Amino acid sequence: MDLWRAARQEGSAAARERLFELYLPFARRTARRHFLDRGGDIEFADLHQLACAGLLEAIDHFDPAQGTPFAGYATRRVTGSILDGLAKMSEVREQISFRNRVRHERARSIATADPDTLNASEVMDELIEVALGLALGFMLEGTALYVGEGEVDRQASAYESLAWRDTVRRALVEVAGLPPREQVILRRHYFDGLCFDQIGDLLGISKGRVSQLHRAALSLLRKRLLNGEDFKLRR
Repeated sequence: MDLWRAARQEGSAAARERLFELYLPFARRTARRHFLDRGGDIEFADLHQLACAGLLEAIDHFDPAQGTPFAGYATRRVTGSILDGLAKMSEVREQISFRNRVRHERARSIATADPDTLNASEVMDELIEVALGLALGFMLEGTALYVGEGEVDRQASAYESLAWRDTVRRALVEVAGLPPREQVILRRHYFDGLCFDQIGDLLGISKGRVSQLHRAALSLLRKRLLNGEDFKLRR
């Protein structure tokens, strides 16, 4: 009780640290149980970190005057911290997997030939075309992070410079000037994050057709941008 009194009433950091040390084995056992239950599909160190965060939260919120045993109180906090953390990790993994799938189909769409049928020079030309298409895609995808004129940049970088923002504005203007279907495909794919099969369902066309129109839209967008006097994207 002296430790709890010092930690809760006196705000003693030393007492809080001592309580943490005393109950750390409990948190570690809880993390290990979840680790074994999941069959090792996540690093034990990650589970241990989540358990420790829950333990600290339990220590900070526990009131010994209520007469509730700390172990029972802490179990809910530690387990909750682990489960919440796992849910967030799962969501992040799913998002990363989805982004990778979207970008993979994007790259396949941009490629116009089978590399096995090309000679060395043609392969290099094809790589340049793909790189330019991906660069345009990166620019369009980055519009979700666009910083307006009246906003303050959180952290200055090359991609948040005035020149970059001017280029993005120009690209958005040119997208708005594309044929309606190509415009929809670029907007839904890059601005809204839809993959090709989702866009196909939306437009009532096949995924392969969406891929063709995506490639054509980027090609047309590139030509329109290259016609501008203040935009340079050359091989």
